[in-house]
Amino acid sequence: MPTPADDHLRYPIGPPQLPTAPLSPAERTAYLQQLADLPSDLGAMAARVGVERLQLPYRPGGWTGQQVIHHVADSHINSYCRFRLALTEDNPTIRPYDEGTWAELPDVAITPAAVSLALLESLHSRWVTLLHHLTEAQWQRTFYHPESKRASTLDQALALYAWHGRHHLGHLALLVS
Repeated sequence: MPTPADDHLRYPIGPPQLPTAPLSPAERTAYLQQLADLPSDLGAMAARVGVERLQLPYRPGGWTGQQVIHHVADSHINSYCRFRLALTEDNPTIRPYDEGTWAELPDVAITPAAVSLALLESLHSRWVTLLHHLTEAQWQRTFYHPESKRASTLDQALALYAWHGRHHLGHLALLVS
């Protein structure tokens, strides 16, 4: 049975809290800034951890720091595509993927974390540019996730992915010696 200490290692900033109403402009701006800052924040944290310690798991049974960084890139690429689908289709059903299996693919073990950090820099530049130009109506567009069996607004997805970045920064912080 997980203990509170296990929960802290798994969710160092706590679980996500998704908005139930449209975000205010100030809330949206704060989340957008978190997305914009994530690539440099992750890079700085990875430098603090160091290449050797990135090969260690952040908790027993958890991913290595390198897997975490590659996971953030994989996850945010998928999210970027989900946003674009929601903006161009009516409530599209998105395709889930097995994050754990993706984290075990050979490129994750042999590709330096710096490659995914560079990918995130470019991806977030483009993603945040797109998001800064959405209308209020576009923020309320949705996509359907077949695993959770619910539709999410782009406001909710923004809040989730801003949390996701901070969540994994918290994991990497556990590796700082």
